Amino acid sequence: MEIFDFHAHIYPEKIATAAVENVGKFYNVTMASDGLPQTLIDIGADAGIDKFVVHSVATVPKHVPVINKFIQTEVEQYDEFYGFGTIHPDMEDPEGVIQSILDAGLKGIKIHPETQGFNIDDPKLYAICDLFRGKLPLLIHCGDYRYDNSHPYRLVHLLHNFPDLTVIAAHFGGWSIPDMALEYLENETCYMDCSSSMFTLGPRRMKELIHIYGAERMLFGSDYPMWNPKFELNRFLGLGLTENENQLILQDNAKRILCLA
Repeated sequence: MEIFDFHAHIYPEKIATAAVENVGKFYNVTMASDGLPQTLIDIGADAGIDKFVVHSVATVPKHVPVINKFIQTEVEQYDEFYGFGTIHPDMEDPEGVIQSILDAGLKGIKIHPETQGFNIDDPKLYAICDLFRGKLPLLIHCGDYRYDNSHPYRLVHLLHNFPDLTVIAAHFGGWSIPDMALEYLENETCYMDCSSSMFTLGPRRMKELIHIYGAERMLFGSDYPMWNPKFELNRFLGLGLTENENQLILQDNAKRILCLA
C-alpha cells in the first residue's frame, strides 16, 4: 500500500522562515518543521509516506501566479509530490489562471478563507468554481472558532450550489469546531481530511468521527510543517482502525480524487 499525506504546505526557501513563523503566530502553535520541500521528502522517507499533496495559498491576488509556478516547479522536481494550485476571488483573469493550473498538470485547488480574507459562499468564489467544477477537486481549510469565513454552514451552501464539485473539507470540516461541523456535514457529499485534528480530539473521539462519517470519506493529512508527518502517521495508525479502513484513508480515497489508476 502506498501512503498518501493529502495535506502538506511547502514554501520557497527565501520566504519559508517568515511564512512558518506567521502561520505559527496565527494559530498560536510551535511549528514542527521549516516548511521546505526537501525537508518534507526526508521526513516522508523516514516515515514510510510515499506521496504528498502539496500546496500554498495566495493571501493577496497578485501572488497567485507566483505560487502556482512554485508548486509546479516542485512537482516537476519531486516524484513524491502532487500539487494543488491556489486561487483568490479577486485575482485577474480567473479563466486564464484555471487553464494554467490545468496546463501545469496540477491536480486540484486549495483555499484558506481565513488567511485569504473571503467567505466560502462568496458569489465571487462561486464564479470561479464554475470554471473548474468537474475538472479539479477543491481542498478547503474549514472551521475556526475565532472566525466565520469557513464555518461549516457556509460549506453546506457551497456543496448545495455545486453538487458536481469534488470538495475536501480539511480538519474534519471544522478546525477547532469538529463537533459543530458534524451537525452540518454528517450527511453531506464531501470528503474530509484529519489534519490538525488529532492534537485536540484525542484517539477515541477521532475514531468515533471516522466511523460516523465513514472511512470512504476520509483522507490522512499531516498539515506539515505545523506537525511532523511521521508523528502524525504514527498517531493515526495507533487508532486501531481495520485494515480496510486504513487502506481507504491512506491510499484509495486519495487515488480516486487524484484520478490515479
